[in-house]
Amino acid sequence: QVQLVESGGGLVQAGGSLRLSCAASGRTFSSYAMGWFRQAPGKEREFVAAISWSGGNTFYVDSVKGRFTISRDNAKNTVYLQMNSLKPEDTDVYYCAANAVRYVPLRASEYAYWGQGTQVTVSS
Repeated sequence: QVQLVESGGGLVQAGGSLRLSCAASGRTFSSYAMGWFRQAPGKEREFVAAISWSGGNTFYVDSVKGRFTISRDNAKNTVYLQMNSLKPEDTDVYYCAANAVRYVPLRASEYAYWGQGTQVTVSS
């Protein structure tokens, strides 16, 4: 069982930056692939970025490539999402997710554990 707690969301102007953090409980964090998703009211949860258990492989949705960076610190049981050059269309609730698999899941249905979400609002 893994519990995930996101932090770092907030209100920022377009062009600004935020860094989201997701702290995980448990002693097996290093064996989990991690992902970030986002969701607007009435819409499906959208994949944003994912990272392998080792940190050696990362994946991004096209709309954030070159602007967002996912990373992890297994010693701190934490995964990060550095978001730069933010746009109003990045406004959403952001969720982190985890699953104990060796590949990197890109779909929400492939993740077993979820955080409660953190709101990111980008003003124009």
